[in-house]
Amino acid sequence: MTRAGRTPAGEALLLGVRHHGPGSARAVKAALDAAKPPAVLVEGPPEGDALLPLAADEHMRPPVALLAHAVDDPGRAAFWPLADFSPEWVAVRWALDHGVPVRFIDLPATHSLAMAADPTWGDGDEEEADGVRVDPLAVLAETAGYDDPERWWEDVVEHRGPVSARHGPPDGGRDGDPVAVFTGLAEAMTALREAYGHGGHPRDLIREAYMRLQLRAARKTYGDGVAVVCGAWHVPALAARTTATADRALLKGLPKVKTEITWVPWTHRRLARHSGYGAGIDSPGWYGHLFSAPDRPVERWLTRIAGLLREEDRIVSSAHVIEAVRLAGTLAALRGRPVAGLTETMDAVRAVMCDGSEVPLDLIRDRLIVGDALGEVPDTAPAVPLQRDLTRLQRTLRLRPEALERELDLDLRKETDAERSRLLHRLRLLGVAWGEPVTGRGSTGTFRESWRLRWQPELHVRVAEAGVWGTTVLAAATAKAETEAVSATALAEVTALAERCLLAALPDALPVVMRALADRAALDADVRHLAQALPALARSLRYGDVRSTDTAALAGVATGLALRICVGLPPACTGLDADGAAGMRGHLDGVHTAIRLLPDGDEVTARWSAVLRALTGRDSVPGVIRGRAARLLLDDGRLAEDEAARLMGLALSPGTPPGEAAAWIEGFVGGGPGASGSSGGGMLLVHDERLLGLVDAWLTGVPADAFTDVLPLLRRTFGTYEPGVRRTLGELVRRGPAAGAPTGGGTVQPGAPGFGPGLDEARADAVVPLVRLLLGTGDPEAGDGGDGANGGDAGNGGDGVENDERVGAGR
Repeated sequence: MTRAGRTPAGEALLLGVRHHGPGSARAVKAALDAAKPPAVLVEGPPEGDALLPLAADEHMRPPVALLAHAVDDPGRAAFWPLADFSPEWVAVRWALDHGVPVRFIDLPATHSLAMAADPTWGDGDEEEADGVRVDPLAVLAETAGYDDPERWWEDVVEHRGPVSARHGPPDGGRDGDPVAVFTGLAEAMTALREAYGHGGHPRDLIREAYMRLQLRAARKTYGDGVAVVCGAWHVPALAARTTATADRALLKGLPKVKTEITWVPWTHRRLARHSGYGAGIDSPGWYGHLFSAPDRPVERWLTRIAGLLREEDRIVSSAHVIEAVRLAGTLAALRGRPVAGLTETMDAVRAVMCDGSEVPLDLIRDRLIVGDALGEVPDTAPAVPLQRDLTRLQRTLRLRPEALERELDLDLRKETDAERSRLLHRLRLLGVAWGEPVTGRGSTGTFRESWRLRWQPELHVRVAEAGVWGTTVLAAATAKAETEAVSATALAEVTALAERCLLAALPDALPVVMRALADRAALDADVRHLAQALPALARSLRYGDVRSTDTAALAGVATGLALRICVGLPPACTGLDADGAAGMRGHLDGVHTAIRLLPDGDEVTARWSAVLRALTGRDSVPGVIRGRAARLLLDDGRLAEDEAARLMGLALSPGTPPGEAAAWIEGFVGGGPGASGSSGGGMLLVHDERLLGLVDAWLTGVPADAFTDVLPLLRRTFGTYEPGVRRTLGELVRRGPAAGAPTGGGTVQPGAPGFGPGLDEARADAVVPLVRLLLGTGDPEAGDGGDGANGGDAGNGGDGVENDERVGAGR
């Protein structure tokens, strides 16, 4: 029917390419310019024919991709990515620019998506017997004496045109024939298919049958000389002499699924994966440079690298660029390559610009060789209603999707930032993970939020999946939250959902969530479940306060949970093994932090303190819980230092088993949830040598046969301290007992060197004005006066809660 290359009148022009290959793209353009075909056929889903005119839209900027998904199951999707250096994109743009009809001729997505849902479809014995899987590039490279298929392809195809020419535009081929390269590739692929059979995916036979039918139909419509741009492996199959009847027989009985298709932005980083056509490339940024460089591509590439390194404050001069160009050319000659490729240029950069270091090369690979280019599609492209609403919100809130990861700091007192926060939380609830919250970075109050944003092409699929919940982001998030509240079976799931609803500002979903929360809380009598659920509720009350949300009903449920925990916790802490005690200690920390966040929680706080005090004196409670209860009381100022020392002395007395004593130490001086972090217990020992002396005296008295048993517990406890804290503790222990530390008889003498008998409040208050000056929270001359909870002036513009926390941290 047809023959590859320039064919006689009445036959098609078959242009076999490598997907995302700049050399193939230049050769396709040259061949089309020379042949001027009446129509262009491109490998791709025919459902995308109606979208092809958008490729000429001024707002369309590659890399982009055709996204097809099943209507009933948007998660079942496929992409056909195209970059500006993709031969298919060049063919489409050539046809649109010259007013020539252009169509996709690959197997429709309605069949390919349905077949993909059943991996066994089409993998019969007949197809397996037809050939074995083969990598055509690897075979051709090995035949040519290359051990690397990529290097062979670069030398034969990609290094044509501007790479092999110092000046002037790229030509079509070295021999002047723009179709010569396609003729050679077609002959090579024909020989491979004769040796290995169809040798590709079993479904390739079906795809090729459909493409032949489309080629026949195009010849009837547009006449002879139509051009076909497809993968080089398919060229022999399209040129084969078969009957339409045989091709239709292969297509008989194919499964179908209703599909929708649109254009979506793509990224160079996503092109670097094996996706789409199965032709992922390792260096899309380099390929894009080869395609776009008008001349001297090596010189221009090394100049871009030098500019990047200068931006990173590395010393790179013009002399470095000149020397790197010379070295790359020399390496290419020594390795027998026609011109310097990416390997040679990077070796030259490593030697000349990076002093042999690999660290700058990682930056070059990330920024230039791969790159973070993100394409754009016009607003007229089809999209699900949810996607259109998201696009509108992104523009209104000035949140531009970007492929490069960036961090966004929000001040929730500003309306725009508050709306951004709500949008990001709603998308997370819908499973569209555009942003991830960053915790513990520079925000001391609840009015601050930090996010790490990065847009991935796959998020378009997630948006399509979420479209089943509603046509707007708000409606979809509300509907999904209500459904999850009804279907949730665990109390912790509902409390976490309530927190997410408050963060996302979903007032219509809250009543449903609150009813589910009340029902689950009433039925759940397990103290561990209640303790696991309370922290999320307390955080929700705090967030609701920031966002001016009415949380009265939530506060009532949280208070009820806290009171039930106070009643049930003491008996739940008895008879626990080591693992159970460790888990309960975590619940103890969480509940303690949560109770402090409850509004008007004086009564609950008093009852909770009584529960903690009761736990410290129960021998039936594991040591790690008794030690943690004592530590929490001490941190809150509800346990005197002398009483804490007495409890430690009892826990470390000779009559206490060494393992139980070590567990008490782990609970008391181990890291906690407060601001002190994992070194809080270490600082406690640094500043109170009485407690350190008790630990030291107990440790030196542990029998040798028991020491190996308690050592893992102690290493786990003290290993969490920061290096400076561990070093200070070591110096104190090496110095030996000081005045105020326990003596051999267990008595304690007052007045440790360098430490007063207690807190000197007058000296501590004297530091406050300086701390305020450093933090910029108030007038240092004003002393403790001023408006607001932070002691600063009203004109300072700071929030009372937030600045109070900062001053407290300074003290």
